[in-house]
Amino acid sequence: MEGRRQRGGEGGGGSRGGRGGGQGEKGLRSREGRRKKRGGRSFGPRPRGLHLLAVILRMASVSSAALSSRGARPLLQFLRLVGRLKRVPRTGWVYRNVEKPESVSDHMYRMAVMAMVTQDDHLNKDRCIRLALVHDMAECIVGDIAPADNIPKEEKHRREEEAMKQITQLLPEDLRKELFELWEEYETQASAEAKFVKQLDQCEMILQASEYEDLENKPGRLQDFYDSTAGKFTHPEIVQLVSELEAERNANIAAADSELPP
Repeated sequence: MEGRRQRGGEGGGGSRGGRGGGQGEKGLRSREGRRKKRGGRSFGPRPRGLHLLAVILRMASVSSAALSSRGARPLLQFLRLVGRLKRVPRTGWVYRNVEKPESVSDHMYRMAVMAMVTQDDHLNKDRCIRLALVHDMAECIVGDIAPADNIPKEEKHRREEEAMKQITQLLPEDLRKELFELWEEYETQASAEAKFVKQLDQCEMILQASEYEDLENKPGRLQDFYDSTAGKFTHPEIVQLVSELEAERNANIAAADSELPP
């Protein structure tokens, strides 16, 4: 009995040990093979330091998203303010009873296109486009103040300056500074680009006047806009453009006059 237990124990122990040893060796070889296939990397539990780093990175990502969300709100307010320019009519046309007058943004858009197609290599074209897009931005708050409103130039400037501060306050500091300085540059005519864009402003106005005369079939009706710009164009490109425009307009006026009864 004792011998059988001993043999059984030895046999059983040997058998279990043999099986256990075989499984252990196989397990080691299997794990080693998997490790080699994975390039020797261990995929065991993540070290505590790396886990903490992952949590911090996730928190930073959430904080960044929240900050971006807060930053989007004032930007949306800025875009809505600027969007008002689509609904602010150009006062000069309103006072002349032009049907469906253009908006301030209509005017600035074509000015920006005019700046974009200039061939003057001495000018910073990108800056000209930016000046064109910013120069009347304050009108989304103060409206289009025309000479006929009899508001002193200093008062007009003060109102528009306050409006620009209010508008740009909604932007990050670098953009706030850029837009306000562009507006000031145009107002003070402090650069060759600002002077060029000022002439574009007046050129676009008389081009629009000519188009309204054509649409209404009333050649010469808006002559006062041409009179207000006489002698103010000096840039060669703009002088040439205005000369061509006036030649076409004068021909239209002459043709209309010839059709009048004697």
